[in-house]
Parts: sequence; structure tokens; C-alpha cells
Amino acid sequence: MLIKLAWKSTLNRKASVALTLVTIAISVMLLLSVERVRQDAKSSFANTISGTDLIVGARTGDIQLLLSSVFRIGHANNAVQWQSYEYIKAQRGVAWSIPISLGDSHKGFAVLGTDTSYFSHYQYAKKQHLTFAAGRPFHNSQEVVLGAMVAKKLGYQLGQKIVISHGMGNTSFHHHDDNPLVISGILAATGTPVDKTLHVPLSAIESMHSSGHSKPSRIVARKQDATHHEHEHEHEHEHEHEHEHEHEHEHEHEHEHEHEHEHDSKNNNALVHNLDSKPGDLIGSTKQITAFLLGFDSPLYTLQVRRNINQYKGEPLLAIMPGVTLRELWEMLDIVEKILLLITLAVVLISLLGMLTSLLATLNQRRRELAILRSVGARPWHIFTLLISEAIFITVLGCIFGVALFYALLIAAQSGLQSQFGVVLNISALSTYELMLLSVIIGAGTLIGAIPAARAYFYSLADGMQIKT
Repeated sequence: MLIKLAWKSTLNRKASVALTLVTIAISVMLLLSVERVRQDAKSSFANTISGTDLIVGARTGDIQLLLSSVFRIGHANNAVQWQSYEYIKAQRGVAWSIPISLGDSHKGFAVLGTDTSYFSHYQYAKKQHLTFAAGRPFHNSQEVVLGAMVAKKLGYQLGQKIVISHGMGNTSFHHHDDNPLVISGILAATGTPVDKTLHVPLSAIESMHSSGHSKPSRIVARKQDATHHEHEHEHEHEHEHEHEHEHEHEHEHEHEHEHEHEHDSKNNNALVHNLDSKPGDLIGSTKQITAFLLGFDSPLYTLQVRRNINQYKGEPLLAIMPGVTLRELWEMLDIVEKILLLITLAVVLISLLGMLTSLLATLNQRRRELAILRSVGARPWHIFTLLISEAIFITVLGCIFGVALFYALLIAAQSGLQSQFGVVLNISALSTYELMLLSVIIGAGTLIGAIPAARAYFYSLADGMQIKT
């Protein structure tokens, strides 16, 4: 009877109760949203890369290297020479390596230059390998493999031709129109930045950039006398080739002398000293990559090779362990998480205080109602239970509406967070921790409701209507 009476009394004050419900619902939605985004952001970042022992790039900050090479956030300040990559990957203990070249895009999606080892060795989540939803890896420099989200958002299919643009922004003024690429494969969804990436061979990156620089000269050549200028061009090219051949011959002699000197001075720190010399030019002295990933036969090699790479004197390089760097990132953001949590808890407290204010403000107006209840036999503890039941009703309803708003917000923000920040929101049942937060809110609402209930209890005693037993 008291619960039914409390429910009727709550409905009788629709306007004030509705405002209180809205404030509690919004505060609950904010609290649950911050907690869910925090947990899912950590999970998404941790699942992006797995099974990789080292990430190597030009010397910069550890976190900046991780964000630019794995999460496609920010830009690398410098590049790594191809000769250094070839030499390091040939060192003892290196099981596999994946070169990465960034800097181009396609309609706002990042383009990653790599080789076929990327599809064999790159792992995400709990050491899951990449799989193809359709097609196959690229086999030549005219093919491209799309991430799942790229294909879905742009509506691409196998066999279509696309054009890559220079730069990482959504808008580019330089398109590689003379090097269209054919879609050879589409990767299965991973919930990582791989889904938002186009994968092309390193040779395609080199071809696009070299052809882009030489294109104006070819156009000029076509507009002039073909026979005369082509003969002159071929004659000059032969001379240049002879000079280059002589230079390479001299370079080989110099390299042999350096190699002999290295064998004489070889010691336990051979990797550090050997990397000081420049290995032979395998694929052109100008070829560079953004970074590369390394996996080792045994974890024992990780720290040793990392130290040697960080001491490499040929060019400034940095080797990081992705798991350790991720923990450093979350330690940096820990204070931000705590501040957000405190802010949302303050919002919840303010909404509950608003409910207290509303109940206290209407208490004086309800003294006549309470006196009537006393006159028909209601005891003081009945009045107390009535008032505290109303507070519990309002708090529980506010939590229910807040949870509904929370799921609506998750559904609305899911695609945006995934496409813009790579955070995959998990739309699932409330976790134990989230249910605990709701229990704390309901408990706090009950305690706050006890304040006007206690005042009503003492009002009923002061009215002189106490029933004698």
C-alpha cells in the first residue's frame, strides 16, 4: 500500500519529478559513457598490434613513433635508410621483418607501403593473423590491398582501379594519376587501423614518386622534335651511365676496404660497429622507409638488439617495444582519466542534490497531505517510508533512463569513434564495474532521500497527531 501510494504521489508531481529524472539520467549516461570509452580505448589500442617485438624508426619520441607507425596518428619527422633496414633485418636472431612506408593517402585513408611479409607476420589482438575477406595479396607494383572499412565506406570491389594521392590529409593537390592501382584483395575486419589503410608494394610507392618527378620532362620531350632530341638524350644517358658505373666501381673498392677493416675490429658489440659502415646500395641510395617491425626467434634477443639499434651511429634510429610504450602512454593519460571520472561523479552528485532540493522544497507544501495521512492512521514511520520510497523511485527511474541514453549514445558514436580515432566501442551488457557504479548511485539517492524523509517524520511528530498504541 505504501509503495502504491509513493508511486501515485510521484506521478502527482510530474513537472519537478521529470526535471529531476532528466538530470539524473544525463549524469548516469555521462558516467557510463566515460567508463566505457576508457575501457574500450585501452582495449582497442592494445589489440592493434600483437606478436611484434620491436618497432624501429627514425629517432623521435617513443610514443610518437608508436602512434605514427602503428596507429596512423601524427607524422614521422624523418625516414630510415633502406640500407640500414636491410642490414638490421639480416642480424642474428631476427625471425621476420616488415618495412612500412607512410606519407600518401586516398580520400582521407592512409596508404601504407610494405611487402608481402606484412600479410604473413603482422598480428593483432591475441596474435591473430590478417585474413582476406576477398581476393589475395598484391603480386606486383600495380596492385593494392584494401582494409575492410576502406572498401565498405568507398564501395570498392575487386578489380577496380584507384589513384593514390600525395600527403596524409583529406584533400590533396597532387594525385598520382599516371600510376593507377588495381584492387587485388580486401582484408577481413580487424577493429584496428588496418581496416582504414590501403596497402601497396614498396615498389609502387617508389614508382609513383619517381614518375611524378620525371613527368614534366617527358611532356616537354613529346612536344619537340622526337628524332633529334631522343638521340641526344640517349647519348647523354650513356655517358651518365658510364660515370655512374665508374662511381659504383670505386664505391665497391671502398666498401671492400671497409669490410676488411671491420673484420679486423670485430668484437662482442659487432652490430653497433658494423652498422657504422654503409652497406651496399641494394635498391637505390635514395630509397627510404618510415619504420619497420621486427620479430625475433627468442625474446632474449629483444633487449640486446634494441640497445644496439639505439646506439647505431650510421643514422639516428630508435627501437621501441610496443607493449612497454603502450603502458607508458596510459600512464601519461592516467591523470586525464581520473579528472574525467571526478567530473562525471560531480555531475551525478549535483543531480542527486537537485533531487534533494526538489523534495525539500515540496515538503512544506505537502504538510497538509501528511497531516491527512496521519489523521487516517498513518504512523510516523509510514511517512518516513513514503518519502524515502519516492526518492528511490526517482533515482531508479533516472538510472534506467540513463542506461537507455547510454546505449543510444554508443550506437550513435560507434562509427565516428572507430573511423576518426580507431576506438571500437563494445555494445554489450553492462559490466560488473558499471553495475557497481549504478548501485552506488542508487544507494546515494536513497541516503539523500532519507534527509527529507527524516524531516517529514519529525514534522508528523510535531503536529501532535501521533497515534497512541
